[in-house]
Amino acid sequence: MDRPSTARSIGALVALSVSTFIYVTTETLPIGLLPLIADDLSTSPSAVGLLVTGYGLMVVFASVPLTRLTYRMPRRLVLTSLLAVFIAANALSAAATTYGVLLGARVVIALSQALFWAIVVSTATGLFPPRVHGRVVAVVFAGNSIAAVLGVPAGTWLGQQAGWRASFLALGAVGLLALVAIASLLPAAPAGADPVTKGTAPDARAYWRLMAMATLAVTGAFTGFTYVAPFLTDVSDFPAAAIGPLLLVRGIASLLGVAVGGHLADRDARAAMVVPVAAQSVALLGLYVLGDVPIVAAGLVALTGLAFSAMCTAAASRILQVAPGSVELASAGVSTAFNVGITAGAFIGSVLLPGFGVRSTALVGGVLSLAALALTITPLYASGRAGGRRRSWDGGRA
Repeated sequence: MDRPSTARSIGALVALSVSTFIYVTTETLPIGLLPLIADDLSTSPSAVGLLVTGYGLMVVFASVPLTRLTYRMPRRLVLTSLLAVFIAANALSAAATTYGVLLGARVVIALSQALFWAIVVSTATGLFPPRVHGRVVAVVFAGNSIAAVLGVPAGTWLGQQAGWRASFLALGAVGLLALVAIASLLPAAPAGADPVTKGTAPDARAYWRLMAMATLAVTGAFTGFTYVAPFLTDVSDFPAAAIGPLLLVRGIASLLGVAVGGHLADRDARAAMVVPVAAQSVALLGLYVLGDVPIVAAGLVALTGLAFSAMCTAAASRILQVAPGSVELASAGVSTAFNVGITAGAFIGSVLLPGFGVRSTALVGGVLSLAALALTITPLYASGRAGGRRRSWDGGRA
């Protein structure tokens, strides 16, 4: 099958990026709407918080099974079906009059997201030649970063102005636009997107090292980031009013990190993995040492955002190379590793906070990131043989 025209490919890619934007916004939006939802449904803030943590756990447990169940189905059919579920479940969220109904709707959206993240990268890269796959992945992941910079703040503002239900209806409306675009522009079976296709340089050992690295790096990142607000107020002595602008700067840096990760992935696969994890290690350990210097702390928090986004983009590109079996099953595994890391990081931070103070979260996050870096720079990460190393690190150009 020939590749679709460039214009159609770009249109489909943008629609996939918009889809990542609405999924990530939906996942974290209850944080911004927490008091509104709690008051309206007569429930506790902690119960509303479970709408986010429970969502993440569903993604952890459902990614691989759902990918196995659907891995021979046409990707266009699967993606449009997932977005249809997303739209319906957001409408149900907006109509919910009890906490149980809202929680059930969130579970349904989480199940659709679990499968979406497993297939979106391979579907997008199947539309373009391998030499630009890193940049294609960066466009897909840009939707993730824009959700943090724009999606959640905009959804929170809309909820404050028109009620929290309006925010979920708006996300459903954007989801409908994405569904129509994908149905119109995405081929039924994009070239190179066969869900059973292996990576370009299959290497089971490299894949499992990637899984371990991702788990450690994400755990380190979220050990520090989950409690970044109290760190900035208690350690760096910023006023509470400064937290929003500082997180906005971090979000912008994250968007830049997506571009950096995509560029490096196409240029130098080794640097694409090593540089972001090293930068994250430096940033977190720097926060532990120099976190009481406000301007330095602000810069290092921004660096954590840039490094994390670059690492995520590079890891997604790396899967396309080393997946020992189905690329999509491999992607589902790494998605699970990421969500395990997010949950574990938040838990470790909660344990450290009462006994060792918020500053310790940066130290432990930095140490975990160093452990991830050690795995990343191990020569056996690429392959046990010199020829295999050269082939997998340069993305198959040798």
